Amino acid sequence: MKRLIERGLMYGNLLHVSAPALVERYNRALRHLTGKQTALADFHVDISGYSPEIGDELGDHYYLNHNGVNRQFILLSTEQKRAPLLNATFSSSRKILRGFIDANDSQLFALTATDAVAGELVNSVLQIAEPARLFDLHKVEIEADTPGGRLRHSDELAGLVHRFRTKEDGWFDDDLITRMIAVAGRSGDITRNPVQLKSTEFELGNFWTALFDGLYLFKTVTYPAAISIRDASALGPIPIDNAFDLGDRNSIARFLERNGLVEAIVKAPGLDAVAVLRQKLDFIVIDTAAGSGLDLSGLNRSDMRRLARQSADRLPLEYHGLAALLNWAANGGGWPRITSEHPAYFYTLRAADTEDRDLVNMLLAELSPLDLRQLFICHKDLFYRQYAAWPDAKKAFVVEFLVREYQVDKAGARASLFGHEPDMSGETPPDPAAEMVRRVGPWGAVRRG
Repeated sequence: MKRLIERGLMYGNLLHVSAPALVERYNRALRHLTGKQTALADFHVDISGYSPEIGDELGDHYYLNHNGVNRQFILLSTEQKRAPLLNATFSSSRKILRGFIDANDSQLFALTATDAVAGELVNSVLQIAEPARLFDLHKVEIEADTPGGRLRHSDELAGLVHRFRTKEDGWFDDDLITRMIAVAGRSGDITRNPVQLKSTEFELGNFWTALFDGLYLFKTVTYPAAISIRDASALGPIPIDNAFDLGDRNSIARFLERNGLVEAIVKAPGLDAVAVLRQKLDFIVIDTAAGSGLDLSGLNRSDMRRLARQSADRLPLEYHGLAALLNWAANGGGWPRITSEHPAYFYTLRAADTEDRDLVNMLLAELSPLDLRQLFICHKDLFYRQYAAWPDAKKAFVVEFLVREYQVDKAGARASLFGHEPDMSGETPPDPAAEMVRRVGPWGAVRRG
């Protein structure tokens, strides 16, 4: 993992906290939330205020995420919105935190100028002991305040001011005036510096959770389903008709197609499908050759072809399926029949342009784990777990590739792989290859139950 950290591929974009004033504010918030504090003079935090260094110090990397639900957070700066969310239990948590910060940017900026903001993503449950409880999660409400309760005191002062203004003998109510002065000392002048948070309630739609070894829950699509990493039968009774696991390839493929959640990469607008297919093939070759002890440094296109020839008898079916598709796309070869049972099937898809695009790409990364770039971009937790078991030569190759092809232009790489350009088919003649895909679906190969 040290190589990943040094090259900015792990714990990247965290906010560095080193100023004594910020450390003290963090400790006040940490004591307020957990009763604990750190002795560290500097550390890094993610969007939620979680710090890997403090997690090591406390021996608890879930010190802000007890039981995996109702995640707590500490904001020292609105710049935390650019940081990742580590140890995520729900795929929706970072989006919710980012939305909260964006919606209250000026208010949070004013609050964090003098103090930390501590809070919690409040679900309707305190603990999720069985998968069925996940269906009780419908919305997340954010509760936030400074450790000293500035927002609470501001609300209290606003109520006292209203009473003072509407009460006939308000000027003669010494107790009321005394209370207003005392609360104003803690809240500040709310007439000149009003601070009130908005957009603190968020709907919880479709999401992935790390609980129960990993589970994708699609509740709001036309044909709902739960997709489990472990055996679906182990989920027990759940209030949904369709429950699959990763072995149910036909069912998952049919689910994705019926809900319009995927598209074939060879027809995706704005995507150089030939280049993407070649890189997917390269990753599979590297994975196959990594265990042979070969030197994988400084490989060019010619070297990759040589490695493929040397490893031809060991290359998996994923390689041969994608190679046939590449031959069709680049050289006009025969149309490959890649059914949903074929190991290469999910490598040929990307998420369609829907609200659940990121979640679907995350699922596709899980279903096509040899595509290491997609795995890193869309499912970092799984990437890190797999990386830990790789041979050193494979680690070195993948790190260098990600630094060279992704790290230098993250936004551009994401846009080219997963972005969606406006459909211009009305202004240009139809592409024969795209027309073939349109007529037969992604492959015309999803087996109907």
